[in-house]
Amino acid sequence: MDNTSAFAPKYRRIAEVLRREISEGRLVSGQQLPTEPELVERYGVSLPTVRQALAVLRSEGLIESRHGIGSFVKEANRLQRSGWRHYGRARADQQLLTPQFRHEIVFAGVEPIPTHVADLFPAGATHVVTRRRHLFDKETGRPEEIGASYIPMDFAAGTYLETPAVVPKALFLCIEELSGKHYARAQDRLIARLATADETAVLELAPGSPVVHVVHSARAEDGTLLEVAENVWPAERTVIVNEYPITTT
Repeated sequence: MDNTSAFAPKYRRIAEVLRREISEGRLVSGQQLPTEPELVERYGVSLPTVRQALAVLRSEGLIESRHGIGSFVKEANRLQRSGWRHYGRARADQQLLTPQFRHEIVFAGVEPIPTHVADLFPAGATHVVTRRRHLFDKETGRPEEIGASYIPMDFAAGTYLETPAVVPKALFLCIEELSGKHYARAQDRLIARLATADETAVLELAPGSPVVHVVHSARAEDGTLLEVAENVWPAERTVIVNEYPITTT
């Protein structure tokens, strides 16, 4: 087994080895994994341990089990995530930025500015209107994203943005209406890290799973900060696609 994970539980070490075999192409899409008895013999562990390892890979979307047959490598099905192109589409159709998901607002109200995004806000700002959300696949119900938006008090305090309900169109369009300003520039910070305990629970991940954490800040043409948003995505299910013009000057 993998010596780099010598202190991890046996089922995690087995899952790690099989995960690597999948990522390196030694186990390909559609291929059947060794049977449970074969894995028991290969790794010298109990049947429950093998089943725990396979459950980890199923939770990560890497394999699927077919009743009475066995476990198979699942066809790659990563969600494509892109940035600024969504703004134009949402402005045109007046829908949410991610209408393919079911949105659940888990909190809306005034909070202190989180310390990890405080540097993006003007000096002296202490509180924001926060909207926290969980996004789910509409067909399977699987959680796909944890998100939050932090909106300046100047134009968001005391508005419907403090109500824990899904807004009827993209949040940035609501913010433009309330602020009287338009989104003009944005910056994305992409962070690769391990999921926290809370993220692991919400996204239904195996302990120790990696996530992609994006912090997105948007400003008006005059530099006014309009929104700081953050999203957490399961790394195993995500591919980030950025497409942009390249200037010649």
